[in-house]
Amino acid sequence: MSTKIPGDKLAQFRNAAIYSSLDRKDQSSLEELASNRRLSVQQLRQVLEIARDLQMWGIGPISSWIEELPPADPREGKRQAVKTVDTLVSRWEEERRRGPEYTGNAPVYGASPRSIMESTAPATILGSCPVASEKTRCCNLQTLDAVINCGFGCTYCTIQSFYDQGRIYLHSDLGRRLRELHLDPEGIYHIGTGQSSDSLMWGNRENLLADLFDFARRNPNVILELKTKSDNISWLLENSPPPNVLVTWSLNSEQMIRWEERGTAPLEKRLDAAARTALAGYLVGFHFHPMVPHDNWRESYAAVFSRLLSDFDPSRVAMTSFGTLTFIKPVIRAIRERGQATQVLRMPLTETAGKYSYPEDTKVDLFRFGYESLAAWHEKVFFYLCMEPAGLWEPVFGFSYPDNTSFEEAMKLSYRSKILSPRF
Repeated sequence: MSTKIPGDKLAQFRNAAIYSSLDRKDQSSLEELASNRRLSVQQLRQVLEIARDLQMWGIGPISSWIEELPPADPREGKRQAVKTVDTLVSRWEEERRRGPEYTGNAPVYGASPRSIMESTAPATILGSCPVASEKTRCCNLQTLDAVINCGFGCTYCTIQSFYDQGRIYLHSDLGRRLRELHLDPEGIYHIGTGQSSDSLMWGNRENLLADLFDFARRNPNVILELKTKSDNISWLLENSPPPNVLVTWSLNSEQMIRWEERGTAPLEKRLDAAARTALAGYLVGFHFHPMVPHDNWRESYAAVFSRLLSDFDPSRVAMTSFGTLTFIKPVIRAIRERGQATQVLRMPLTETAGKYSYPEDTKVDLFRFGYESLAAWHEKVFFYLCMEPAGLWEPVFGFSYPDNTSFEEAMKLSYRSKILSPRF
């Protein structure tokens, strides 16, 4: 193996977490490439990220791509480094445009192991949505951190960049904290518990759901949303629901759930749990977030939309939302550092307001397909886009809200009308 790379540069290269996870052939190919073509540290880092992506996507190794490059020409100097990296980047971007391909058997992963801790810290548990942005149309959801950190292992999860991944915190004094919250009795609040953790996977551990139900009953002006990817509904079915509690499921295509939402309930179990919960008198809802254009995505999502139309009475469905993958740099870095088999970064990343997502025409294609597939619910269920630019509403829904406040008020009015309507 060549060792012409300057010592400090070679040290940075070899100490990178991604580098150490590659096999010996890939490591040798990368070091030889960097040496013979005089790649800079930044260029080395970029090629290393490409190597990791190919590894996660299952289409590598990077050594095979390097072998197909034209022979090195030392007379070209730095220009050769630029041409080399440009060639690799161009091929990598072509693969990203191809998008996820979920063929064969999905990798077998459970939820990531984490320690369950009790928290008595005096931190405020009620706040604003952690991913809210002035650049997107936002419903101004308030978030209740009843549990801190998630026990599931979704590959695209943004929570992974906010919390210590080794620990999950359940409040030992949640009931007291909820009783001490000061809410305006004249205001209407939409509060969700599914932003810092899954709302149902813990059941009633530490009296979690009982405390939340008590909070909802004492505050009828609160719309309390429990959002989940689980099928853990036994406690819900054993207890009468406060009318202002909504139970919503994050749904996806069967391929996305099997490959990317690890440790969560399978699609069929989520749908069954939602149907049983609705029949027990709860209002339910559905979030298709993230929708992802993978192989056969139209057929896969159409099957889910068809199930909703056949299995649910829209009078018991509060909302359906659409959204897609949106990353910040720390999450992209965390995905690559974990290095599990995943296709979520196999996408054309477009930067907008410091975040990375699909181009807008791809988003419109996804969301319009979902909305049109559920046409029978258009006048009966509240539809919205989650964390998406305001300019997408008109091409998807045929209308838009002038600002976040109008969106928030329309959502609350719709939810309240169903809360106050007889269920049976």
